[in-house]
Amino acid sequence: MACLTSAIEPIRAANEICGFDAFKWTLISETGDKVTASAQVQFQPDQTLDQVEGLDRLFILASPTSQFQDPKRSNGTLRKLARHGMSIGAVSGGVFPLARSGLLDNQSETSVHWCYKAAFVNEFPQIKTNDDVLVLNPRCMTVSGAAAAFDLMLHLIAEQLGKMVMTEVACWFQHPLVRSEGVNQALPSFTTESTADGLPNIVSEAIQIFTTHIEDPLSIADVADLIGVSARQLERTFKTSTQQSPGQYYRDLRMRAARQLLIYSRESLNSIANSVGYAKTSALTRHYQESFGITPQEERNRINVFRVTDNRPIPSS
Repeated sequence: MACLTSAIEPIRAANEICGFDAFKWTLISETGDKVTASAQVQFQPDQTLDQVEGLDRLFILASPTSQFQDPKRSNGTLRKLARHGMSIGAVSGGVFPLARSGLLDNQSETSVHWCYKAAFVNEFPQIKTNDDVLVLNPRCMTVSGAAAAFDLMLHLIAEQLGKMVMTEVACWFQHPLVRSEGVNQALPSFTTESTADGLPNIVSEAIQIFTTHIEDPLSIADVADLIGVSARQLERTFKTSTQQSPGQYYRDLRMRAARQLLIYSRESLNSIANSVGYAKTSALTRHYQESFGITPQEERNRINVFRVTDNRPIPSS
């Protein structure tokens, strides 16, 4: 719901400011049925996917686990629209159904929200991901989340109506900074009120190394060497800034990646363990329970109560 309103509200305001309908929008669902957002608010679409024609851009908004009722037909429709020149993009979890259509296979980069990235890379290893808030490829714009959707619309307003109107729209909504390509997503530091990029350089550099070595974890001594400091200095600075040791912080990142895969993929527990640097599922299970108070098997079983994919439960082991 936040993604949808963040896309519509800025262009609605732009129309009001300029005094004419510079932008128009329509809501689409695969079948024309009402769509219930995760906030349990329902939206009534204007048309079905098969009825789409004449649009400049089509954006997919969905959860990562969303599946078309008729994947062959609907994915074919998306590809046909793209062949006929329509720009087709995605916001937040919408990159998953877009990727399943094959339209991201030839993109140079795709913006993926940090909380979905592990699951996305696991399902689509052939697609190059990007940590920027948005990727403005004219043929396929991808946006990491709801606030980034607002940024994207401000860019489109500037292209269509000029920067003065764009600035006024931003001020209407007290949106102080218009982000573009090259701006990284803000990542939570998990143990402090600051985002990761607000931490000391040594800590930020270590976190960046941690995030790029989830499957093949490095020793803390090796990370310190890469940064150019001693392991003791890294430990001391990390604890001061995050109230955690770098080793504990690193493990927590790997546990969060494991949780993404449990929730948003159908990988086996053994495969998930390997994906976050564990040779055995027993060690993963122990650390997972320490982090979340529940075992991976219990987490997967809890999810299976609410979600069945292709009429088959997600594998629990």
